[in-house]
Amino acid sequence: MLKLCFVGLGNPGSKYNNTRHNIGKDWLLRLSKSYCEEFFIKTKFEANITYSRSKEVLWVIPNNYVNNSGRSLSKLTKNFQLPKNKIIILHDDLDLNAGEVRLKEGGGHGGHNGLRDIFEKTASKDYMRIRIGIGHPGNKKEVSDWVLNKFHPHEINQIDKAYEMFAYSFDQICDGQFSEVQKKLHTS
Repeated sequence: MLKLCFVGLGNPGSKYNNTRHNIGKDWLLRLSKSYCEEFFIKTKFEANITYSRSKEVLWVIPNNYVNNSGRSLSKLTKNFQLPKNKIIILHDDLDLNAGEVRLKEGGGHGGHNGLRDIFEKTASKDYMRIRIGIGHPGNKKEVSDWVLNKFHPHEINQIDKAYEMFAYSFDQICDGQFSEVQKKLHTS
């Protein structure tokens, strides 16, 4: 029986790999190498999915562009009937500096169009979220280009350290130890 579902948001296509907007997808793919089999395309969910080796955790990467992620999540939630608070979405966050990571339960979309689409299409915002900081360009007009660009060389070390902290906390997240993980991530 499934106890959790992890969803990594990112745009399809190799040209978006390692861009700021794809950090949720990139982190999920990186972590999956230690926990599960290869992803396979599941057309009816508009996603690539796999299961943990224990079959208790579903791993999902929507095949839609980030801003249209809601279609995939809507189909998944209806099919698997997982409570929304058992779905953990990994996504980029402009409001956090590169290298900051936060675990959050519920809340608004904070201007993230992918989350906005998910909340609208599933009529819920009760998801757990791994907010991964990508920094802000400083000017709202530059945001669209910013999220589609790769990280600056000086940010990559911060991103790698943040990933290691997240990966180290992954088993605790799977065990539902959210407050312990929040303390760890929010003080690093």
